[in-house]
Amino acid sequence: MKSEITDIILNACKLTFDRDIEVVVTRPELQFGDFSTNVAMQLAPVIHKSPMDIAGELVVYLKQLDKFKTVEVVNPGFINIRLNDSDILSLLGEEISWKKSNLGKEILVEYGDMNVFKEMHIGHVYSSIIGDVICSLLTSSGATVKSLIYQGDVGLNIAKGIYGIGEHINWDVSLLESATKDKSIGFFYAEGEKAFNSDSAAKDRIKMINTSVYTKDDELINKIYDFGKKMSLDEFDRILDSINVHFDKRYFESQTAGIGKQMVDDNLGSVFESSEGAIIYRGEQDGLYTAVFVNSQGLPTYQAKDLGLSILKFKDFPDATKSIIITANEQTDYFRVMFAALAKIEPEIAKKTSHLSHGFVTLTTGKMSSRTGNVYKASDLIDGIKQAIETQYSESKVKDEIFMSSVRYTFIKQRIGQNVVFNPSESITTEGNSGPYIQYAHARAKNILAKVPKSSEALDISSNDLEIDERNLISLMSQFPEVIETSINELLPHQICTYLYQLSQEFNSFYEKNRVIGDKRQTIRVEIIKYYVKILKTGLELLHIPAPDYM
Repeated sequence: MKSEITDIILNACKLTFDRDIEVVVTRPELQFGDFSTNVAMQLAPVIHKSPMDIAGELVVYLKQLDKFKTVEVVNPGFINIRLNDSDILSLLGEEISWKKSNLGKEILVEYGDMNVFKEMHIGHVYSSIIGDVICSLLTSSGATVKSLIYQGDVGLNIAKGIYGIGEHINWDVSLLESATKDKSIGFFYAEGEKAFNSDSAAKDRIKMINTSVYTKDDELINKIYDFGKKMSLDEFDRILDSINVHFDKRYFESQTAGIGKQMVDDNLGSVFESSEGAIIYRGEQDGLYTAVFVNSQGLPTYQAKDLGLSILKFKDFPDATKSIIITANEQTDYFRVMFAALAKIEPEIAKKTSHLSHGFVTLTTGKMSSRTGNVYKASDLIDGIKQAIETQYSESKVKDEIFMSSVRYTFIKQRIGQNVVFNPSESITTEGNSGPYIQYAHARAKNILAKVPKSSEALDISSNDLEIDERNLISLMSQFPEVIETSINELLPHQICTYLYQLSQEFNSFYEKNRVIGDKRQTIRVEIIKYYVKILKTGLELLHIPAPDYM
């Protein structure tokens, strides 16, 4: 609908002023109309007339079309348009759809990226949910989307976790199962971290373990490594499944390390240079910082591994048109350096690869760290919310659905890039902008529809004029496809949450003032509610949140 209005105004500019201009059409507040444009102000400096005069001439043309209920000029030159009631009503008979702007494209989305031998924390939950909903939006725009996760399974942090397990079982692998069953993987990592920082002998041992992780030449280390890695991945999968996040393909640093190191070695002297036994990239030439890509021990760093991952992704998915990497914004400069180096080695891959950064999840104690194991664990968050839901919704038969909305919606409703403060009590309430509130709004509307007599007459669009409350609600509902398209184009899914909350509030206001069942306008109001239910359900499902019929 918005695109049709844009084309009409563009044609008016061509016919009235012989000007081809980029027309911007917006949605004003409901009391001002259905659409608004400032095109007269855009044309004013070009044709040297006042915006009010230009708007007046355009309105004369637009009124002649007999397509709109009202077309008005508003100072200092806005044109506000209100559609005919019949056009607004016709929306109720249409399927909900939006532009397939990515039809035929294959897009890779990497997110989550928690490392083995470390605890999965609330920040990983946030990143995983954001990545998952971005995949959902891109898929709805026609793209073939591949969801990817890249996990660290080599490096010093892995060695610390192995050391923690080894010391706990006195390096007796026969005790791996029995001695570790009551401990989390984060416990062993924290023990290794403490030993590394306080015991020089332990520090040396951990460095040796790190080398063995790469070379695979120590059978004892290999067995502990395999056990700890599986222990981590099983826990990750359990948590991810509970928040409805799944991946098409999993990558590990152990797969990319060799590829990345070879890329650095092959471009030594042209892209990289030797420095004090290491191999570095001089980022200052790009306005960045100098970064080590291979350390003095000859081992590839994170950035070298990410070079390898970039190549491996497009080897596995050669038809991909875009690769999006989603991480916390503290890694923005890191990726700028990696992309700068990649652009000099594989410029086409670099052009297709981008970084989408989000903020931190913060608590009353500040942002989380897993360096010492002092984190707000993902499992604690999930268990805490489930327990709270069990208490608050003790009689409900849809507790799992409420849990899903509580966790996912609370994260998604935050604008990507801003820090997030997760409040468990607010996440489960049916008041305010929360997932359970939107679910309750859907269930409430379904309950109204269940009371409609089966013999109700069909809606005749041509014979109905709309009351102002009906019109305002339908007009707001007509904006839904535009909200989805904007969320897709800007990769900002929070706009869907904002819209669903606004729509739910508008409906509540409508229902408080307007009787439905038994009213003389029952037929049209029932159709309005049916469409409202469709929008809520579609919006929630895009966010991978269920829309229960009752709470």
